Amino acid sequence: MTPRASSWLLMAPGLVWLGLLMVLPCLLVFILMFFERGVYGGIDWAAPTFENIRRVFDPLYLSIFFDSAVVAGTATLIALLIGYPAAYAIARAQPSRQTALLFLAILPFWTNYLIRTYAWIVLLNPAGLINSALLATGLSNEPLPLLYNTSAVVLGLVYSYTPFVILAVYSALQRLDPAYAEASRDLGAGPAQTFLRITLPLTAPGVAAGAVFVFVLSIGNFVTPDLLGGGKFQMAGNLIYDQFLSARDGPFGTALSALLIAIMMVLLFAQAILSRHARGEHART
Repeated sequence: MTPRASSWLLMAPGLVWLGLLMVLPCLLVFILMFFERGVYGGIDWAAPTFENIRRVFDPLYLSIFFDSAVVAGTATLIALLIGYPAAYAIARAQPSRQTALLFLAILPFWTNYLIRTYAWIVLLNPAGLINSALLATGLSNEPLPLLYNTSAVVLGLVYSYTPFVILAVYSALQRLDPAYAEASRDLGAGPAQTFLRITLPLTAPGVAAGAVFVFVLSIGNFVTPDLLGGGKFQMAGNLIYDQFLSARDGPFGTALSALLIAIMMVLLFAQAILSRHARGEHART
């Protein structure tokens, strides 16, 4: 057997898995959005139509996607501001401690996502631990509105997805050759200048990967907005969820899903371009 045939044979299980669980569902999404909802739910296969695509670009639904992008973008920015320093500290720690620190970073993943979200409700509600502590210490005279608002949703998303940023940035920092920073210091650059001109640009692919993880997972999330937001506002994930399970309008739900998939593909494409550009710059240096 030739090496090329061996490579394809080894990749076959993964390709079949991706084809059945990712490519095929995406094809179904793009097919179903060209049909209409049946009278009692289901799908009316009578004739293809572009009505669902037209409805997706209605200002009402676009505003929901825009608000979702703002919330997801805010969560992504905060996760980067928290995750990058944490990853940098782990990468600069003694090698014997790095595994333990990474374990602590991903430890929340060992708990069910719903349990972690409900834990924030316990912390943030008017009779929760945070408000009780503020009232007991005299820092507040009345319970603060910490729950069922946009800030609570952003907090829940940041808490849930910051470990993805830590892992992505840590991986990029581990691949960074220390000789670059040493050369920068030898040429008279200070720590801040070395970080801004050497470390940060060369770890940009890791930053981009972490940002895409957080943004894509946040904009499609429907559990956190529903529980921590109290159902007071909708995000794209809630909108799609409601179309499938409440309105029983699967074709329109698939059209909304297609828009979400398109946003994800654009972000992944941009990340791939950035990573290729960074590798090219790294090769030239």
